[in-house]
Amino acid sequence: MALFDGCSAWLPAAACAAGAAPFDIFLYLIPSAALAWLLWIASSAHPAFFVFTAAGTLCHELAHFSVGLLTNAEPVGMSVLPRRIKPARGGKGRGHNWELGSVTFANLRWYNAAPAALAPLLVLLVPLGVAWWRTRGDWAFAPLDLAIMFLLAPQFLSFWPSPVDWKLAARSWPWAPLLGVAWACWYFRDALLSLVKG
Repeated sequence: MALFDGCSAWLPAAACAAGAAPFDIFLYLIPSAALAWLLWIASSAHPAFFVFTAAGTLCHELAHFSVGLLTNAEPVGMSVLPRRIKPARGGKGRGHNWELGSVTFANLRWYNAAPAALAPLLVLLVPLGVAWWRTRGDWAFAPLDLAIMFLLAPQFLSFWPSPVDWKLAARSWPWAPLLGVAWACWYFRDALLSLVKG
């Protein structure tokens, strides 16, 4: 039983035909994003609401752990239990902040720091992939999608790397000039090929 139809419930058929797939994915994810916003407000008000963000925290930390394994950062510990931490001296806020999870690495180097620290960006592929799967062909919101919404909402809260993650990623600064040289070679490839043949 469908709760309501997809693109055609909101726009004329011609508009749906033009860009149906991206619009359907966007439309499918709106309720999850709205729920994520409500969870963010609720968890800011009281730590008990962290339980609703547990799925996102798990995916965030698993992303760090998995990419750390693949890039030889040697993850040695992982936690998904929230704990109170004091802000750093000179940091904003009074009292305590919360750390929802963490992964520790034994071999974080310049070549693997950015991939391991920024790995949670890959978590965004989870809601996008599920939305693509659920909106293929003729689709409509169904009761199953309400359950999926509660699993996808925490992913929107967890895909962005924390400030600590961004600081760790800065250890990979040597990648910037290497990527710049690779981009320049690709951009000027015709001129470089004519020089080589030349």
